[in-house]
Amino acid sequence: MNSKYAPLESHLRDSGRERVPMTFEEIERVIDVPLPASALKHRALWSNNPANWVMTKAWLAAGYETEKVDMTNRTLVFRRAPAAKPSDTGNGPQPPPGSDQPSRRQGSFARVFGALKGTVTISPGTNLTDPIGEDWDATR
Repeated sequence: MNSKYAPLESHLRDSGRERVPMTFEEIERVIDVPLPASALKHRALWSNNPANWVMTKAWLAAGYETEKVDMTNRTLVFRRAPAAKPSDTGNGPQPPPGSDQPSRRQGSFARVFGALKGTVTISPGTNLTDPIGEDWDATR
């Protein structure tokens, strides 16, 4: 990685540790530049989504993910990311055609949707097949 965040990638990779707790100030010392103001305000930048921030690519490239991000105390922990297994990617062995066994790809989707369990509450009496209400006219 050839960016101002490359020193963080090297720091994490060279640590050899499972977990690397750091303060935001320590990160600034490692990269030798101040963190952007948005990094001090928006927790989402510390997610493991590489589309959010260029620095995310540095810790992901080093094989780490963030956890325990504490915006108030300006601390976080970089945790070594688990190695992907073929079954986790959905590209592993598939059951034979005609088999009743679900494919591993379907299992991956089930894990994703299962992670959302309990995040939405539907009020009793709600008709999910009536998206607009009784006044909806299909001919309009």
